[in-house]
Amino acid sequence: MSSSTTPSASSLPARQMTETELAALRGPYSELIGFVPPRIQARTELGSRLDPELLRLQEEVRMRAMYPDCFDTKTSQLMLFGILLALMGDAARLHAIAARRAGASWEELHAVVGLAYLFRGMPAANLGAEVLLKMAEAETGAPSA
Repeated sequence: MSSSTTPSASSLPARQMTETELAALRGPYSELIGFVPPRIQARTELGSRLDPELLRLQEEVRMRAMYPDCFDTKTSQLMLFGILLALMGDAARLHAIAARRAGASWEELHAVVGLAYLFRGMPAANLGAEVLLKMAEAETGAPSA
């Protein structure tokens, strides 16, 4: 998405947030994952146009819940990776990337896949393995299989 519009945004109301404020809301995603995922881009774009106060509240709650004082970022991201694997959520990949960027080892990530397997079964193990192999491929630039 461009900084000021999206292909379908022309029929939507104008933004009610400044570009600076919107960038500040998206910034933590870039810091955590290395980019702003498309769904986050879409949610923040739509929210900035239709309900900026709700968007601000969503991001405030997200920051509060995702960064509790009792866990470091790596631990929180490992837990979120496991939760999303158990739910078979495609966002598991994003939290695996975030955990890795926060210092998680391949062993730790694989251990989380094992934990998700205990309660979700083979689909979680398959999804976890796929996510980790694609991440390793992206890190090295070489095919992993």
